[in-house]
Amino acid sequence: MLIARFKNENYSFELLESGGGFQFLSKPSFQSSISFVWKQKIKKKLSTSSLETLSIIAYKQPVSKPEIEIIRGVNCDYAVQKLLEKELIVILGKSEQPGRPVLYGTSKRFMDYFGINSLAQLPDLKEITEEINSIGESSE
Repeated sequence: MLIARFKNENYSFELLESGGGFQFLSKPSFQSSISFVWKQKIKKKLSTSSLETLSIIAYKQPVSKPEIEIIRGVNCDYAVQKLLEKELIVILGKSEQPGRPVLYGTSKRFMDYFGINSLAQLPDLKEITEEINSIGESSE
């Protein structure tokens, strides 16, 4: 199998299954040498607001900007614009809701960026419960 063949130390790259396909990627041990030669730009980290917006889109897609803003509680124009520029999200169409807002979803580049093959590989959401105005110990 090719994947096993390129795990050999003789190769500076490996074959990785990602985004529903395969990619040749340099091995981590060669990263510093390769980036020095090619003067590659290191991926910039996503801001907290962009990451929050991206996670809402990933789990709720197709989702409109007004829906994202309801969940986040703040305007998300800038975060959505940056995610579109980085090609982590794509426009899927328009909603049938009043005003016909644009619907967003994740892209193939999103899959590659996070090293997953399908949305089913995203971690499960856990319900978060917050006790409000509780006094004393729980009676469980």
